[in-house]
Amino acid sequence: MQGQTQKPAFLVVDAMDAPHRGRVVRLRLQGGQPPGLRDLKGAVLEARSPDGEIETLRVTGFFLPGGRPSESRLTRTGRIDLLVELEGGSERPRVSSQWEISGPH
Repeated sequence: MQGQTQKPAFLVVDAMDAPHRGRVVRLRLQGGQPPGLRDLKGAVLEARSPDGEIETLRVTGFFLPGGRPSESRLTRTGRIDLLVELEGGSERPRVSSQWEISGPH
């Protein structure tokens, strides 16, 4: 049996409305291998609230006030800031602190 790579699992440590649309989510890697930045751009993620509510999110970009993201920083710190929208883009996502995020799918 070959070893399988576990999908990344993140915890939302902070979330806020983005200036124009969507949300900014600050994530901390909780398990699995960190994804590559190319894998995250445009990726579909599943967010689950502590109450079990589920949202499907699409990554629209990276939030840059902390500097340009890099794979080495993600691997070293396990943290990344993403801009996300609801899949379908009709409303702002409700994703907030303490939600768990899995993916990319």
